[in-house]
Amino acid sequence: MDNLTLETQRLVLRPVEKDDVDVAIEMFTDPDVMTYIGGQAMTAAEVTEEMSSYTKRCAEGVIGIWSITLGESAEKLGSVFLLPLPIEDDDTDWSLVTGDGLPEAKIEIGYSLKKSAWGQGYASEACKRLLRFAFEETALSEVVAVIDERHGASRRILEKSGMVYQGRMRAYGEDNDGYAITRQQWEGLP
Repeated sequence: MDNLTLETQRLVLRPVEKDDVDVAIEMFTDPDVMTYIGGQAMTAAEVTEEMSSYTKRCAEGVIGIWSITLGESAEKLGSVFLLPLPIEDDDTDWSLVTGDGLPEAKIEIGYSLKKSAWGQGYASEACKRLLRFAFEETALSEVVAVIDERHGASRRILEKSGMVYQGRMRAYGEDNDGYAITRQQWEGLP
């Protein structure tokens, strides 16, 4: 895929690079941010060690993590991703994020923002743009998402993006609220 940089009215989404470690540390060491995306805050050293995984891409780059930046200022706000959904593991199986083809797994959309970027519609905007990319520029026929049932803000983000509640879904070694959208459903959105 030639151009993996995606734009919205306010945001630029670009493939994560190792120098995005600053915003990754800001997010993943913050207990408030981690409440609904893994539970326990990481250390800065753990985040730095994980950056080589976070920069992996496959299927000509369409599976991976994008950095969310504010258009004009280029301020780093967080990240949004299309990655293989782990079922019984508690983290992405990064060995699936290799090669030219799509991984043999359901593909999950997810996002995280630093706390100062919460409540401004950035996650919805990034999620909608990445879904548009998924269904206009890749062979994906469905995208799924899972959330902690207590996370009302994430529920609203997914529903605003056109995703449909599927009931409880097994992921990350536990049962979560599951969402999905097919290419056909996405094409029918207003």
